[in-house]
Amino acid sequence: MAERPTKNLHAGAPFRADEDRYDRIPYRRCGRTGLKLPAVSLGLWQNFGDESALATQRAILRTAFDQGITHIDLANNYGPPPGSAEKNFGRILAEDFRPYRDELIISTKAGYDMWPGPYGEWGSRKYLLASLDQSLERMGLDYVDIFYSHRFDPDTPLEETMGALDTAVRSGRALYAGISSYSPERTAEAVQIMRELGTPLAIHQPSYSMFNRWIEGGLLDTTGEHGLGVIAFSPLAQGLLTAKYLDGVPDDSRAARGGSFSPDLITDDVVRRLRALNEIAQRRGQTLAQLALSWALRDERVTSVLIGARTVDQLLDSLGSLERLDFTAEELTEIDGYAVETGLNLWARSSDA
Repeated sequence: MAERPTKNLHAGAPFRADEDRYDRIPYRRCGRTGLKLPAVSLGLWQNFGDESALATQRAILRTAFDQGITHIDLANNYGPPPGSAEKNFGRILAEDFRPYRDELIISTKAGYDMWPGPYGEWGSRKYLLASLDQSLERMGLDYVDIFYSHRFDPDTPLEETMGALDTAVRSGRALYAGISSYSPERTAEAVQIMRELGTPLAIHQPSYSMFNRWIEGGLLDTTGEHGLGVIAFSPLAQGLLTAKYLDGVPDDSRAARGGSFSPDLITDDVVRRLRALNEIAQRRGQTLAQLALSWALRDERVTSVLIGARTVDQLLDSLGSLERLDFTAEELTEIDGYAVETGLNLWARSSDA
């Protein structure tokens, strides 16, 4: 992997972005919009709450922007505690990135449990627009670039949820509207509603990885037909598709900590598949994580992959995936023998609705 220079890591020094940042990463058009996204985007789902050192968060964000990552993805409930990722990002944005606001794509979402009572989750107009206002306040922003419905709400008319996204854009609180974890059928319905409202959907954010391939069963066809971009979240299967789990579950891993990623998912068969995929990666001169990201980007309908990072080194390793985006037919066939569903789609209930 070619060395990617890093600087701007000292928290006390003023941040000045690297002048060569846009020469280091490819950008892909987001569906049929005028928006381009970096092939690798940075998500703040993990590692940007109050449990993580602000200096580390700052170093990761500075390095990401210096490497050409212009898209930062958040949600109202990212933390812990919920809201803290937006608050911490807002502080770093104000101190480091305010001069570069027009070079950034900042997204947020609403859909999951955020505050007590009947208006604190799902897809009502009341919840979505109140949540967006709270997100803007936490981040110190006048608008976000993309605002998502984080999950389909089976108990709220889709017209109401989409109408809230339309209002978010028309009011200037968001530039683009998106959806996340919607099924192909619900995606097509949402597209039609938004088209009639005059605010086309721009992007869909589904989970997608070598061990979670549900979007190949129709969603990619739907997004392609209707001109939506696709940004894949959890392309490393919450860190499973890294060298960390080649010998089981280490004590410092996300699986060992519990939460959304159960160690019960890492069976002997999964470890066998990981080791086989790791051998393929080594033959290609890649790490397992780099192989997984390159593979997720092999389909031109995937605009970007959304990575997390606990350290600057993890971020740079992920960016190394962009140096080998080519695959032979033989490599893809071999990968298909090991890249199978392993029960990791934790968001299936939403996308099955």
